[in-house]
Amino acid sequence: MLFQIVFVLALASAIWLFSRNAGRIRRNILLGKDEAYNDQPGLRWKNVLLLAFGQKKMFRNPLVALMHFVIYAGFIIINLEVLEIILDGIFGTHRLFAGPLGMLYSWLINAFELLAIGVFTVCVIFLCRRNILKLRRFISHDLDGWPRSDANYILLTEIVLMTLFLTMNAADTLLQSRGYGHYTSHLTGDFAFSRWLHPLLNGMSDGSLVVLERTCWWLHILGILAFLNYLPISKHLHILLAFPNAYYARLEPEGKLRNMPAIQKEVLYAMQPETAPPAGTETAPPARFGAKDVFDLSWRNLLDAYSCTECGRCSAACPANITGKVLSPRKIMMSTRDRLEEVGRNIDKNGKFQDDGKTLLNYISVEELRACTTCNACVEECPVSISPLEIIVELRRSLIMEDSNAPQEWNTMFGNVENNFAPWKFSPDDRDKWASE
Repeated sequence: MLFQIVFVLALASAIWLFSRNAGRIRRNILLGKDEAYNDQPGLRWKNVLLLAFGQKKMFRNPLVALMHFVIYAGFIIINLEVLEIILDGIFGTHRLFAGPLGMLYSWLINAFELLAIGVFTVCVIFLCRRNILKLRRFISHDLDGWPRSDANYILLTEIVLMTLFLTMNAADTLLQSRGYGHYTSHLTGDFAFSRWLHPLLNGMSDGSLVVLERTCWWLHILGILAFLNYLPISKHLHILLAFPNAYYARLEPEGKLRNMPAIQKEVLYAMQPETAPPAGTETAPPARFGAKDVFDLSWRNLLDAYSCTECGRCSAACPANITGKVLSPRKIMMSTRDRLEEVGRNIDKNGKFQDDGKTLLNYISVEELRACTTCNACVEECPVSISPLEIIVELRRSLIMEDSNAPQEWNTMFGNVENNFAPWKFSPDDRDKWASE
């Protein structure tokens, strides 16, 4: 009974803490401007199935995609066994599902063990890719500090959890074969992979095996509960957010930039004065052009920031980044998330946001923004349809229209467009003279 009480308290604490952190993240996301993304539900669910569940974009590199899919499938499927562990912990039972499922139970655990071996192997390979092979996108300065450690911690945690799972099963089946205590209530037989560990455990006494099995059981479930509450502070939050992010992805062509209606109308009125509204009936201009801080971005941009996997595929495909410019689309998303987290802490401390004298432009430099060619390579490459470009464009609009902060070459072009209706510095009346020559 004592162990059941301890387990229930640990489970309730983990669920409460995760719920609180999930609520905080939801509040932070909703600090963004409201936008509707509920059209074409059929196509949106198709995105969820192909991009989130099917990981369609990952399979452009089939080998890496297959390895990632093994971890992904293992994470989802093996954790179905967590349901049995939780019920065992609450009711004080042992392998609750073994009796009702019969032979199917052994088949399921064997499948879980196969996945566990796969997850263990792939995590070791991914650790080597990050820390020994040191692929370019994994050694970028974007990841200096916590982001690089975060990725390694998760891979190591997965290795430990799979080891605990297999060791727990090996000790359990060995105790069954010895006819020890309640372990004989449901005979599952040796499992296909954990039995490989039997030669290492045969020399242990029954009491030592029970301690080993129970220790692995507790560490396994407590590790999963700890992992659950690690997600909100980790890039691996994408495990959960990839699904809503795929659903709410923009369905417009990726190369289409959104106009600002107020500016579009002013240009129309200048070129066709007869369309201008009567004096005194004009609508008020927006309070701000573009975005200066996270409040000026849409809620979906902020969901993008939390969904970023930090995989670096966007930066690896970015022509500006490839040619040595300071722009890294991955850093754009990481900086947006860092600023959003800072704003969230400000709200937690003061009850509402108190001006801290900072904006998103304290995290993202003007040089980064100007280096973007708006080619959409980053959007095309992202496995979960994140758009760093939208954030870049909105920040550039603010710089130019709010702060008049643009290179002289741009200002010259803007002036020519405004005065001559073309980027070139000659009168509109002379624009067709090339044909007469």
